[in-house]
Amino acid sequence: MAVAVCLQRSPCVLIERHTPRECIENPELAKDLPELCKAQMKAFWECRKGFFDMSKRFRGNAPLSTGKYDQQFENLSSGNFDPQEEVRKLRILDSSNRE
Repeated sequence: MAVAVCLQRSPCVLIERHTPRECIENPELAKDLPELCKAQMKAFWECRKGFFDMSKRFRGNAPLSTGKYDQQFENLSSGNFDPQEEVRKLRILDSSNRE
């Protein structure tokens, strides 16, 4: 869910009006995604890979969603948000990971 929220807040979706799928699949668009989104996508794919990893068969994976971002995702999906505010939030989150 965090990946979806991050992609919805990315300039690729908010400003350039591409779909999240286009932003991920197109190499030209993907290179401009914020580092936070890239890190969350990597963590998501590692978790997905764990579904097929037989060494985790008995231990299991951590939960994919705790429900923490459900309301934010609903607001972003329904268009109930301020794009400038979302870009500001993304910049704050992205800059805190670079320090």
